[in-house]
Amino acid sequence: MPTLRIHRWLALVAAPALALLADVAVGAPSGASAGPANVLLLTVDTLRADRLSGYGYSRRTSPHIDRLMAAGVRFDQARTVEPLTGPAMTSMLTGLHPHEHGATRNGLPMRPGLPSLARTLDAHGWATAAFVGTWPLRHRLSGLGEHFQTYEEVLTRRRWFGLVRQEANADDVNERALAWLEANAGRRRPFFLWAHYVEPHAPYVFHGEQAARLGLGKGASADKSDRYDTEIAFVDAAIGELLAWLEARPALARSTMVVLTSDHGESLGEHGDWGHGRTLYEPALRIPLGVTWPDRLAPRTVAAPASLRDVAATVLGLLGLPPLPAGRGYDWSGVLEGRRPEPAGRETRHQAHRGAFLGRGDAREARRNGLLAVARLRGGIKEMLLLPSSRRRVFDLRSDPAEQGRAAEPADAATAELAEWLAAVELGLAAAADGPGAQVDAESAEQLRALGYLD
Repeated sequence: MPTLRIHRWLALVAAPALALLADVAVGAPSGASAGPANVLLLTVDTLRADRLSGYGYSRRTSPHIDRLMAAGVRFDQARTVEPLTGPAMTSMLTGLHPHEHGATRNGLPMRPGLPSLARTLDAHGWATAAFVGTWPLRHRLSGLGEHFQTYEEVLTRRRWFGLVRQEANADDVNERALAWLEANAGRRRPFFLWAHYVEPHAPYVFHGEQAARLGLGKGASADKSDRYDTEIAFVDAAIGELLAWLEARPALARSTMVVLTSDHGESLGEHGDWGHGRTLYEPALRIPLGVTWPDRLAPRTVAAPASLRDVAATVLGLLGLPPLPAGRGYDWSGVLEGRRPEPAGRETRHQAHRGAFLGRGDAREARRNGLLAVARLRGGIKEMLLLPSSRRRVFDLRSDPAEQGRAAEPADAATAELAEWLAAVELGLAAAADGPGAQVDAESAEQLRALGYLD
């Protein structure tokens, strides 16, 4: 399947000598040298926070990610807005909820023309590029390509049991991202580079070298959970290589803000569930989130709840740029810079929809009828409403982090806030029903459906 490349500025085609890079202060922060900062956004597919050693996991799965986050601000209670890649990444870049931007399911593109982090940086002089290694982020399925000057789909591998060439591994993504950085070496314009890695997404490829480091046995004896851990270790090593490239250029490293997060987590047997997308339990919701910016952000941990929707607002706030329209995520820059305390009583809201929509059906009905659950979290209390059964579940995550209470109540017992949230989502879905639809080729769709990935 051909690689999509969108180049709007001819200046990006030039490839200056790499040797110039270390001598040019591309976007250094105040106090170092003049100019705005670069932004490196790293997202790791299907990465749950509690499987990182820096978040307390017993296996040392993530030494490079741990080191990165230890040097900056780490959010302890960050969660995705929806546990599907396309909707989550669109929310990250726009600050909107899925029912607002329209990309509620993989394969349903966002509304065209929306403001975003990438577009804002573009308008203020940043060179913008994205290298994405998974099929839900293809431009024709997500609409995200229109937001970047360069948008490349790195689809070089057949991870799904050799059937579909719709993904890449972390080394492939690194190769393309580093090539772009080298091609832009020496330019005085700051850059915004987004790299999205597919590991540790199912089918959880077993990585023997990483397994040996983690003290695991042979591939034949590794269960799904162990293979998942080797996937994390594999992508962590690749991220370490990218960071090493950056750190070898001290001026560039000092002038670059690095944000690392995930689109969603993964259920590994909890609540009898494997995978992600259809439920709002913590394994699929809770994600890592860290912001590192040398000489600007002191190392610390933020305990207040954060949302993936906050990324765009926070990056723009840290850069001192105009914000996205009101209501599009929370700007944590004041907290990260020590100018204000963590917000008290912060509430995050979440939604779950049916899986990928890639067939020839009605996109209008796919948006309107795909909602499976909504949830809100405040003060450690998580309230979920499961649809269409209209059953309510409430958990106190402070005393019951594994959500074992399993208390179900009728929908009419839902709080006014949850009922209001459900109404807002349903209203937004009705308004977004006329949004764009998309399709993959029939052969790929049939193969994915045979694997149980599609409805």
